[in-house]
Amino acid sequence: MEPNTNAPFANAEEAISWIKGLIAFGPKPGLKRMEYMMERFGNPERRLKFIHVAGTNGKGSTCAYLTRALMQAGYDVGTFTSPYLTRFTDRIQHNGVDLADEDLLNIANRLKPVADEMEGSDIGSPTMFEVTTAAALIYFATVSYPDFVVWETGLGGRLDSTNIVTPVVSVITNVGFDHTDVLGETIAEIAAEKAGIIKPGVPVVTTAEHPEALQVFRETAEQRKSKLYVLGEDFEVEVGEVQKNKQVFHFDGPFRKLPDMTLTMNGEHQVKNAAAALMTLEVLRQYYAALLDPEDLLQAFRETSWLGRLEAIELADRPGLQVLLDGAHNPEGAAALADALKKVYTYKKLHLLIGMLSTKNHKDYLQHILPIANSILFTEPDFRKKLEAEELFRVASELKAETGAAAELFCEPEWSRALEQLLDRAESGDLAVISGSLYLISDVRAQLMKLTDTDKGW
Repeated sequence: MEPNTNAPFANAEEAISWIKGLIAFGPKPGLKRMEYMMERFGNPERRLKFIHVAGTNGKGSTCAYLTRALMQAGYDVGTFTSPYLTRFTDRIQHNGVDLADEDLLNIANRLKPVADEMEGSDIGSPTMFEVTTAAALIYFATVSYPDFVVWETGLGGRLDSTNIVTPVVSVITNVGFDHTDVLGETIAEIAAEKAGIIKPGVPVVTTAEHPEALQVFRETAEQRKSKLYVLGEDFEVEVGEVQKNKQVFHFDGPFRKLPDMTLTMNGEHQVKNAAAALMTLEVLRQYYAALLDPEDLLQAFRETSWLGRLEAIELADRPGLQVLLDGAHNPEGAAALADALKKVYTYKKLHLLIGMLSTKNHKDYLQHILPIANSILFTEPDFRKKLEAEELFRVASELKAETGAAAELFCEPEWSRALEQLLDRAESGDLAVISGSLYLISDVRAQLMKLTDTDKGW
């Protein structure tokens, strides 16, 4: 086949560069630009069965459980997640395989003329995330044809570009104080944005616990005549044996019980994420006759992993040193991380390397981490919204003075030098944890694992 010399892009790298160069946020929030693009491509989103997942924390892990379980049961599964830790194409997967460069190139060449039209119109140019979302929809609906699409929101829910779809099940993991500059400053306001993914007549699963958030979800589900399944009311989990890389729990749902479910992912919060996924799968089984045998679910949940979430990295030149990567970047994530570090891991000393974005709740994050650390080294993610390491150091120093915490505090803005200092400080038997922004996690992970073909971004 002769190459198309009129195509906007000659290769995937050019296509990715174009997408990443688009504006991060549109001039007006909403779905107008998504609706325009979908209409131009024949509304591909109407041909797919989506499981739409929102929440402050746990979205990625919940998507991982859902994807792995459906694949184990024999279904073809599309997965759309964000941000990405390695390459742009890993956010769009079919049966766990990244979007091929050739498919991305073909789709981007189809999208570029439409985006150019929009730029000159009243609705304006589509954003980076909108074009990526549109590319995923076109890929799933016209190239890979999955049975189900596990579909993670980018930010919030109501006005998020992923909300162009009508799912077969909606999932809201929890609600906490993150992205308050966009979603609102109260739990009720943030919950209302998350509740925007609840569609008329579509069942909803939530593991949220905050009373104000649950009230918003109940009212929204009632208004839209959607059945709401709440952890602790409509389904239960009982945790049994817990040790490093092994958690056993019993699931008691409205349709059946699933005893002795085992996870290798660490942290009590992962049991809640797994419970959200299990209840969602039970809805698919009950409402849509999905075939999900207990044996397949047992194997799938036991084998599920998720990059950058309490991910252990082995260093050949540092035997005896434990290294963990965890993208906890808000107070709720920090609380889950601290709980896991106290309950699951054993070590002589705990050393942390932390880099954050400027938009996060830094003081409340540090309140969970500062009391348990022996040392904390503050650095900066290589990203446009980074918080200066000296500012994070200042906040931590003030909090240390207020609380009397014993942790030693250090500051090194350059993340690669900070990583070297962290590893130099840690000794055999210690635990070194890199946490905060996933953009920092991406770079550190690539360096520790000597990955050459890597990228990061929203």
